[in-house]
Amino acid sequence: MRAVLTWRDKAEQCIYDLAFKPDGTQLILAAGNRLLVYDTSDGTLLQPLKGHKDTVYCVAYAKDGKRFASGSADKSVIIWTSKLEGILKYTHNDSIQCVSYNPVTHQLASCSSSDFGLWSPEQKSVSKHKSSSKITCCSWTNDGQYLALGMFNGIISIRNKNGEEKVKIERPGGSLSPVWSISWNPSSRWESFWMNRENEDAEEVTVNRYFQEIPSTLKSAVYSSQGSEAEEEEPEEEDDSPRDGNSEEHNDILAVADWGQKLSFYQLSGKQIGKDRSLNFDPCCISYFTKGEYILLGGSDKQVSLFTKDGVQLGTVGEQNSWVWTCKVKPDSNYVVVGCQDGTISFYQLIFSTVHGLYKDRYAYRDSMTDVIVQHLITEQKVRIKCKELVKKIAIYKNRLAIQLPEKILIYELYSDDSSDMHYRVKEKIVKKFECNLLVVCADHIILCQEKRLQCLSFGGVKEREWQMESLIRYIKVIGGPPGREGLLVGLKNGQILKIFVDNLFAIVLLKQATAVRCLDMSASRNKLAVVDENDTCLVYDIHTKELLFQEPNANSVAWNTQCEDMLCFSGGGYLNIKASTFPVHQQKLQGFVVGYNGSKIFCLHVFSMSAVEVPQSAPMYQYLDRKMFKEAYQIACLGVTDTDWRELAMEALEGLEFETAKKERKKRGETNNDLFLADVFAYQGKFHEAAKLYKRSGHETLALDMYTDLRMFEYAKDFLGSGDPKETKMLITKQADWARNINEPKAAVEMYISAGEHVKAIEISGDHGWVDMLIDIARKLDRAEREPLLMCAHYFKKLSNPAYAAETYLKIGDLKSLVQLHVETQRWDEAFALGEKHPEFKDDIYVPYAQWLAENDRFEEAQKAFHKAGRQGAAVRVLEQLTHNAVVESRFSDAAYYYWMLSMQCLDIAQDPAQKDAMLGKFHHFQHLAELYHGYHAIQRYTEEPFSFHLPETLFNISRFLLHSLTKDTPLGISKVNTLFTLAKQSKALGAYRLARQAYDKLQGLHIPARFQKSIELGSLTIRSKPFHDSEELVPLCYRCSTNNPLLNNLGNVCINCRQPFVFSASSYEVLHLVEFYLEDGITDEEAVALIDLEAPRHKRESKWQEITSSNAQTLRLDETVDSPGDDDPFTAKLSFEQGGSEFVPVVVSRSVLRSMSRRDVLIKRWPPPLQWQYFRSLLPDASITMCPSCFQMFHSEDYELLVLQHTCCPYCRRRIDDPGP
Repeated sequence: MRAVLTWRDKAEQCIYDLAFKPDGTQLILAAGNRLLVYDTSDGTLLQPLKGHKDTVYCVAYAKDGKRFASGSADKSVIIWTSKLEGILKYTHNDSIQCVSYNPVTHQLASCSSSDFGLWSPEQKSVSKHKSSSKITCCSWTNDGQYLALGMFNGIISIRNKNGEEKVKIERPGGSLSPVWSISWNPSSRWESFWMNRENEDAEEVTVNRYFQEIPSTLKSAVYSSQGSEAEEEEPEEEDDSPRDGNSEEHNDILAVADWGQKLSFYQLSGKQIGKDRSLNFDPCCISYFTKGEYILLGGSDKQVSLFTKDGVQLGTVGEQNSWVWTCKVKPDSNYVVVGCQDGTISFYQLIFSTVHGLYKDRYAYRDSMTDVIVQHLITEQKVRIKCKELVKKIAIYKNRLAIQLPEKILIYELYSDDSSDMHYRVKEKIVKKFECNLLVVCADHIILCQEKRLQCLSFGGVKEREWQMESLIRYIKVIGGPPGREGLLVGLKNGQILKIFVDNLFAIVLLKQATAVRCLDMSASRNKLAVVDENDTCLVYDIHTKELLFQEPNANSVAWNTQCEDMLCFSGGGYLNIKASTFPVHQQKLQGFVVGYNGSKIFCLHVFSMSAVEVPQSAPMYQYLDRKMFKEAYQIACLGVTDTDWRELAMEALEGLEFETAKKERKKRGETNNDLFLADVFAYQGKFHEAAKLYKRSGHETLALDMYTDLRMFEYAKDFLGSGDPKETKMLITKQADWARNINEPKAAVEMYISAGEHVKAIEISGDHGWVDMLIDIARKLDRAEREPLLMCAHYFKKLSNPAYAAETYLKIGDLKSLVQLHVETQRWDEAFALGEKHPEFKDDIYVPYAQWLAENDRFEEAQKAFHKAGRQGAAVRVLEQLTHNAVVESRFSDAAYYYWMLSMQCLDIAQDPAQKDAMLGKFHHFQHLAELYHGYHAIQRYTEEPFSFHLPETLFNISRFLLHSLTKDTPLGISKVNTLFTLAKQSKALGAYRLARQAYDKLQGLHIPARFQKSIELGSLTIRSKPFHDSEELVPLCYRCSTNNPLLNNLGNVCINCRQPFVFSASSYEVLHLVEFYLEDGITDEEAVALIDLEAPRHKRESKWQEITSSNAQTLRLDETVDSPGDDDPFTAKLSFEQGGSEFVPVVVSRSVLRSMSRRDVLIKRWPPPLQWQYFRSLLPDASITMCPSCFQMFHSEDYELLVLQHTCCPYCRRRIDDPGP
């Protein structure tokens, strides 16, 4: 580990505390009575913040990054936003010593010399709690449930979120050891680590149950020797059982630094973990790395030291000129900032180098700075060796492992010579401090590299010999040899490459090149040398001749295959390159550095992890085969290729008459039959009949048939087969057909396939060539049980545009669903509808595509009906809504009215579903209302837009009033109030309703008037002033229930101002019809009411009130007041005579007797489908005929209706045809 200074600055006052913004972009410093905000990237001072009146002691940032807090000697705490604005200030009774934000709830804890407070944005006040001593530091647990307080009297108090004390830890030193800094480990993954550390002494055996770098949970077996441990780790099953409550406390580990110069660790329960660790200085600050793997400590020793998570000192981050009061780690990084007494701010980057060693399939590397893990790259076994000190260097060779610690070197050996054994024990200890760049271990020696010098030491620490080089040593590797006489391969910066034997003082110069050496490796037979130089070039030399054999660019490391002399691999530029002999390089993507190559496995180091990559050797094998180098190809294949590659090797060897290689390949596959091998040889030599005899003798007749058929010798094949198995004959015919097909004789192939029973292939050829006649012959001959070939026939009939044959085929196999799809795809709708009538289950499959087809062809109304018929109410409604919207936008208001009416009836259909009843009924009434409005507005629009009027003035007058009375709230899209009022004003003036015309013109003044109406309206407004201020009495509407004359503009809308009875309008002239709606008494059903009305009980004969008296001189008429009024005989008329006393509408409710008195011709009934109730209307002028449309239930004067039906041949409102039997 080394620290690199990134930037440094100097403030005028002491830096007591600092805090990073959670995203790491900004740094907040407490300097004097100000806060300084720095950009962490380059150390630029962004802004000083002034708000405190005295020295700022502490600062803390909330985890969400929205706000931070500062505490000062002026007894105040200020809350700041991330935009550097102060938003809140509160005070304590003493100076503020520390502040800390809850990482989960963002609650702020602020501590003073006598109390501490808890504040959150949701609270209006700060809850404060007294303290028995001065609080010097505080820290929240990871889950935000508990707050630890460190005090000047040496006590640590752990409180819950409400401030209540749960745990009290009394330190042995008491007030002589003030607790100056505390911090909870920010990660809970050290749970098992601390559980295992609990009872550990310096030389005790430990059990490690958790290993961060390995994906699976691992169990451990313990091996101990001379105070160092090696543990074998094997995968075990995950334990999913719930943990007990006590195990949770291990998730939170509290690190405590006091001025008794001790570092300690505690569980949440208050139990100490391990022993106190002596520091030899007064600590002022302690902080964890983001993931909790390391600890930073600074204080009176004027430097910041790096410790492991369990308190082992690893090194110094940076030496300062004064006390270090604060140090923190930038979130999720290896950057550290240090604040000092003299105001110095230093920003360092910590660089952790990879310490590791590799020998063949064993890889050793440093973990957590104090542990060594040995990994077997083939078996994936791992062993952890706990050293409890900083591991500086690692070397591994055969059964030896050397680990350099700060004050000693440990040499381990394997328990046994087993190649898979992973049990290490300490063999020797060299208790001496060494400084070296590289460390190498051999069977009996260790080699230390110190720049230009190599030293060879025995395991007892005695220096046996030394070599001095001409240049810096860049690379060193043990290349094997007898124990005590191993050879070393050494590469120097000046390009020299040497071979050194451990027992020889003299180095052998292998070769000298112009560029510095980065990496070296020697081939298995020691004949070739591969070098990677500083220019990233891989150079391969012949060691004996010093000749450069070849070179390849873009290399960062190189390794020879330990099992094959001519194969090497090198990595670089994100690629793995494999080179065999002098053939071109084979590339594949791979990240990292190649460090070993054994057989088909390549060992690759990527960042900190080593992996074994299985690489098939197919590419180099084929390179040898292309050059007919069969023996070399066989050697490569033995390293690892696929079965297909093996077969290819055998075939190539046979073709090249390299029988020995072919025979080896066959033996490798387990084939030992010499007759079979000889038959293959005869076949390759062209002696086919002899080969066939040998195949038959060895029991492989099928191989003989395959040979003949491959050679298209079908006649020989038939002779060889004789009168054998019919299956074989069929197979032979099939192969002959295949051959005919391949040589472009499709008709012959079809006939052969049919005779061999291979109908599918016959159909496929016929279909591909478009031979419909042949296809129908095959289809008619096939049995209906053979579905697959018949379906294939149908598929080709469809493809070849012969739907009739396809339909015949589908009928043959009874596939009605496919038949329906065929009719739909070919748009033969009549046949589809006929099939749907017989089989209703296919209704959706027919009508939905039909509706879609109609919609695509702009036949939307028919599409809507088709969707409706298919039961797709949602689609039907969507089509109607789109049609309606389009009609309104295009000013086709008559169509819009029709579509809204259809929409309302759709909603009424859907309302039969109880779940949607209320919503759909609401839509029904809304759409009915819109339909009436647009139907009326159609006339207004035509009057204002077209040059000639098609309606009588009285009709336009009535429609205008109807619309204005209906548009009390929102005006629907497309309807213009200006057009309506303009029409009303013009027609009112023409009919003598001058007062109403004046009101209409006045209303128009408050609206935005189009330019084309401007002059006309202005002129009308002036000329109406010359008219009398009253309306013609003939135009005043009469209520047929209470006989009240209503105003022409009614504030209540289309109801009577006296009795509140709704008016019933003609759907053509919009006159008020002489109809009164009545309701049935409770208990009377619609069927009973109709039956009672149909009875038509006889009425009393009306007598005239006038009496005629004839005398000789005169003829006189006298009104007789004693005769009863005829109205008294009608019970319904008696119901109407009720005077309204209030503003509420009282409907006319009739009993059975009243119903019996009614005449059928006087009653109109709107027979709504369920869930709506029927509506009943009584005509008060029976002689004036009224007609009601049976579909839309709109009312018309009979003469108007008949005329409109003659003009349009349908109802003008719902467009029901006159020949339509009903709704």
